[in-house]
Amino acid sequence: MTDDSLRGPAKRGSGTRLTALIVACSLFMQGLDGTIIATALPAMSETLGARPADMSLALIAYLLSLTICIPASGWIADRFGACTVFRAAIILFTLASVLCGRADSLAFLAAARALQGAGGAMMLPIGRLVLLRRAPRHEYVTAMAWLSTPAML
Repeated sequence: MTDDSLRGPAKRGSGTRLTALIVACSLFMQGLDGTIIATALPAMSETLGARPADMSLALIAYLLSLTICIPASGWIADRFGACTVFRAAIILFTLASVLCGRADSLAFLAAARALQGAGGAMMLPIGRLVLLRRAPRHEYVTAMAWLSTPAML
């Protein structure tokens, strides 16, 4: 999946399902990561030695980063190419997830969550853009179904 292949009209048998499943996996990762921390906050606060109320900083850092970066995602995709930015977003999100797991303080966790939010902000809208550019028009509904099903499960 190269950016050049996205510029021209999509060809029959272009791997729409595979692209949809890749984007769906990123959607699932982003959705899970955005909510799962709320259930783990009490245990995390104990491990990090922070008050449970202060742990909301990790939630806020993620959501604020997500909110700031989503509007910029379209411009970034146009500037650097949708596939390139989508790949970079997955890498950033994954590396930030590893950093979250290695966090030994609330400040480090909040910074890692902010990076995670930036990656997540780029994954979802740009992933959909990649999918719609890759799928032939007659496969849009099928592509969106393949995209939505894993996230709904």
